Amino acid sequence: MIRTQRLAVGVCALLAALTAGIAFPAGASADETTATAPKVDLVIDVSGSMRAKDIDGQSRMAAAKQAFNEVLDATPEEVQLGIRTLGANYPGDDRRTGCKDTAQLYPVGPLDRTEAKTAVATLTPTGWTPIGPALLKAAEDLDGGEGSKRIVLISDGEDTCAPLDPCEVAREIAAKGIGLTIDTLGLVPNTKLRQQLSCIAEATGGTFTSVEHTDELADKVNQLVDRAADPVVTPVATTGADQCAKAPTLKSGLYTDREEFGQQRWYRVDVPDGYELRASVSAAADRAVNPSYGLLLRATTERGREIVRGEAAGTGRTDVISTGLRYPKAEREDMEGETAPETVCLQVTHSFSAAGGVKTTPGLPLEVTVDVVHGPDASSDVAAFGLGRGWWLLGALILTGFLAGLVWGWLSRWRVAVWRTN
Repeated sequence: MIRTQRLAVGVCALLAALTAGIAFPAGASADETTATAPKVDLVIDVSGSMRAKDIDGQSRMAAAKQAFNEVLDATPEEVQLGIRTLGANYPGDDRRTGCKDTAQLYPVGPLDRTEAKTAVATLTPTGWTPIGPALLKAAEDLDGGEGSKRIVLISDGEDTCAPLDPCEVAREIAAKGIGLTIDTLGLVPNTKLRQQLSCIAEATGGTFTSVEHTDELADKVNQLVDRAADPVVTPVATTGADQCAKAPTLKSGLYTDREEFGQQRWYRVDVPDGYELRASVSAAADRAVNPSYGLLLRATTERGREIVRGEAAGTGRTDVISTGLRYPKAEREDMEGETAPETVCLQVTHSFSAAGGVKTTPGLPLEVTVDVVHGPDASSDVAAFGLGRGWWLLGALILTGFLAGLVWGWLSRWRVAVWRTN
């Protein structure tokens, strides 16, 4: 009897242990999924100007609400979505109070569509346009986690809370290196609003879109929310050297670095025979710089002989400048067995210069992409026909057309002859 009771107790303990063992990994998996979930914060302008009725015969606010309802219905399950307002609560004239008027309407997290729609339905155009403060708070809303982070700003007017310049706020967010992208949408924008929203987007690698119809707004926001759910490639931090001999060796991937004004960065890449090196670099102006600048990416041998280069120039219209290059290394048929890969040196140089009173450290952010892939096949295999066979094809087509013309002419004359006889 005692043995039977002990056996029963042992079986219960074993079942409890197995249950706990199954439950805990599930909890860990859920936590891991939450940590890597993509996050989107929709920031909507609810200032007084949103009362204007110039979008498909309805007010800008009504168009935004309709678009938001469609977006909430289409949001992927894996996306954690929140909604923040600016200018929604303070109707007075006190500028200091109006410039603090930003609030989280719906917290960033798993989406309850009914609750979110109910919150959006309560919005009424009210006050100021504190874009800068709203962006700072939105960045805090998205803090934490390893998934993609995206702010979608929808506004119909310029920021009214200077000197807190929204463009400078966006640069500050980008300089933190938290992988946050800001996309902007302008409702019936004028030139100044277009410039401001473009500057905000470009500072973080986002996009600006001008919107004048409700369906355009819904479609664009849906695209941006869906884009947040795409897999994210996390850049690897690296530090280039001042000469090729001391440079780090990079493999295929995405890298980040910083380069001070007047500096140059060197990296090394090993390229085997029959492979092609594809490299690109982007430099971002995360602070005020003089309007004329350039970016140079050179591929050289270890002895300094230039192989190929890519270069780009800017005039201050954008905050990011990019260039790239390709270097195919031919297969060596005269060598037996495997040969050592060739070391290619990549040199990055930019000609940004700091405006007066601007800090020169840390350096400007660089993003370097390296891809070593199998080289292209012979030209005769890339296209449907090589050049030689192309001439033969052209001759065959001419001959076929000539013979078809003769046959058609003979048939036509035969039909006419038969018609006259009858």
